[in-house]
Amino acid sequence: MSLRVPQAPVPALRSVLTALSSPTAVREARTPALLGAQGPATPELPLPVHVLDRVTAEGVPATRLTGWRFHIRCADLVVAAAETMLTADGWAFSHFFEGPYVASTERALRQAESLPQPYQPRLLSVPELYMLTLWLHGDCAAHAATGHPAATDLLVPLAPAPPGIAAHLPHRVAELLPVLTHRMTPTRLLGSPA
Repeated sequence: MSLRVPQAPVPALRSVLTALSSPTAVREARTPALLGAQGPATPELPLPVHVLDRVTAEGVPATRLTGWRFHIRCADLVVAAAETMLTADGWAFSHFFEGPYVASTERALRQAESLPQPYQPRLLSVPELYMLTLWLHGDCAAHAATGHPAATDLLVPLAPAPPGIAAHLPHRVAELLPVLTHRMTPTRLLGSPA
């Protein structure tokens, strides 16, 4: 397997396990697949979620860690995902959800497992474009909470991707970043106040 899935912070995992054991949290999630799941639900595949805040004048993407996402598996199916967020008191459960990004992430991870080079999988959100990518970081030993996409890292746009960007087609950061920055607003590109 060419993916080196990072370990999530123990409090993040614990918050998801607590939410899964809470009938109220599961019921209020409005995730029919999770509500109707048979058997125990277990969190797996923790992925750090980074947000692309801006691209510096030098062309370096500035990112920040905003949470950890876990796939929720029941038997042989991924039925939902759970997201945690960092609060003043540490990691806390945020919400359960289902939808196209859950299946798309699973598909992109399966694709990435066949790559010859090992990668550390992460998620990179580009809020300005309503876009989520699987970020395959080449430095597998890096701390999952830090760093920025290197030019040789891969980004795999998840479906639904913005118009003109093919989902599930891996791109080197150096190739896709100019396309993304061209579509983002100029004030965000240079890091000036919005």
